[in-house]
Amino acid sequence: MVKRWGGAATAAVVLLAGGLTACTVVPDDEPAKPFITAPEVFYLRPQGDKAGPHDKMPYSLVAEDTGGPGTRTLTADVPKGAEDTVMIRKYGGCTGSSAHVTCEVDADYSNWADAPRAKVVAAEGAKIGDSAVVTYTYTTKGGKKLTARTRFVVGEPVVEAVVPESVRGVSPGSHLTEPVVVRNTGEVPARGLGLELGVDGSEFDERYANCRYPEPQKGHLAVCEFPDLTLDPGETVTLRPALRIRTPQDQMYTSYGRDVWALDMGPGHYATVHEGGDHGDGPTLEPEPVGKDVAEGPFTAGGGSTTVVLDTYADFEVSAVELKGAPGGKKTFEIKVRNNGPADVGSPVELVFEPPLGTTMVEQPMTEYDDGVYEPYCESNGYTYTCDVGDVKPDDTRTFEFTALLGDPGKGTLSLVNKKPSSPWDTGRRDPDPANDSATITVVPDGS
Repeated sequence: MVKRWGGAATAAVVLLAGGLTACTVVPDDEPAKPFITAPEVFYLRPQGDKAGPHDKMPYSLVAEDTGGPGTRTLTADVPKGAEDTVMIRKYGGCTGSSAHVTCEVDADYSNWADAPRAKVVAAEGAKIGDSAVVTYTYTTKGGKKLTARTRFVVGEPVVEAVVPESVRGVSPGSHLTEPVVVRNTGEVPARGLGLELGVDGSEFDERYANCRYPEPQKGHLAVCEFPDLTLDPGETVTLRPALRIRTPQDQMYTSYGRDVWALDMGPGHYATVHEGGDHGDGPTLEPEPVGKDVAEGPFTAGGGSTTVVLDTYADFEVSAVELKGAPGGKKTFEIKVRNNGPADVGSPVELVFEPPLGTTMVEQPMTEYDDGVYEPYCESNGYTYTCDVGDVKPDDTRTFEFTALLGDPGKGTLSLVNKKPSSPWDTGRRDPDPANDSATITVVPDGS
C-alpha cells in the first residue's frame, strides 16, 4: 500500500533505534528534570533468526535523575497476554521473570553503557508481525515514577534502493537524469521513508520543495522524509521527478548516492542524518508505485553510490631531460609529468625511469611516513625507478627531483605506464596522444 501525503517533509529530528524520539531543549537557567526516553517502535528478529540488517541501531533506553548519588529502580513489564510474543532477558544483577524484571541502576543510566539491562527479545514461536508494548518504569530517588513505552514488532523492514555501479558515456557539463527506486524486502511494512541524496563533484540541477538542503553542503546534499509513506513487504516505488544532476566540465569521474531507511527504524547504527537546511524551490518529490517484483536492480540494502564516467580524456606528457657534465660529476635534475587536459582523471599512471647506463642516483624523492621519518617515494630495484604520478589537475605538472652521479654519455628512458584499473568502471586516462608518454634522459659532455 502506498499512501500519499500533503505538505513538506518533516523538520529534522533525532533518530533513535526503531523510532522517533522528540528532543526537549532546556534553558540554561532552568534546572534539569528527571526523565526516561525509549524508542516508540523497535523491530526484533524471530528467536534464533540471525538474518536482517546488520547495521541496525541497537535499542536505546536512557534515564536520568538529578536528585543526587545513589541507586534508582528500573522495571520492565510485558503486558498480560503478550508472553507468547516477547520475553525479557535480564543482565547485570537484574532480577525477576521473563515478563517482569527489576534492575538497580545509576542516577545517569544508559543500557548501552551500564551492565544492568532488561533486554526484550522475541518469544519462541512468535510470528512475523506480532507486536507487544513493553512498559519501563524509572523510580527516582524521591520516589517519583517515570514511564516510557516501546512497541516491539517481530520482523523487520529492509529498505533497498537501485544502485548501479556506474553510468558511462555521459557528456561533460550535461544534465544527467537518474531515477530513485526503492523497495522493501523485509517481513513487515516500512512505516515512513527517509532519503539522503548526495553528489560528489557535481551539483543538483533542481532542488525538491519537500527536501532540506543543509549547509555547507547545500548544493551537494539533500535530506527528504516521507512520514506518511508505507511500503509493504515486496512493494517498490519510484520517486519522481527523477534526480537531475549537472555534471562537471573538467572531470572524468563524478558520483551520486542515495541512502534510504525506514523512518521508524532509523538509518543505521553509524549513519548520520544531516540536520537543518532550507527547503528547495523546485518540484515536490513524490513516490509512484511500481508493483511487486517489477523494478530491475541491482538493489542494495540502505542504498549506495554510483560512479558517473564522463566522456572525456586527459593527455599526459613526460618531458625529456638532458644532463651535461663529465663522468663522476654530480647533477640535480627534475623529471616533469604534465596533464595537458582537458580532464582531471585521478591518478591512473606511474612514471618508470631508467637512467643511462653508468649513471647512478645518489638522491631521490622522499616521503614522510612518520613524524620526522622518511622513506623513498619511488620504488626501485637498484636501477629502474617507478613513481606514482598521483592526481595531476589539468594544466598542472608533477615534478620529481633526483640527484645523479654521472657516467659516460648515454641515453635512458622516461615512460608513463598505466596502472591496473581500480574497478570495472575505471577507463584510465584515455590518452589521445600516446607518443608523448615516453621521452629520453640523456647524458652529454659539457660544451656539447
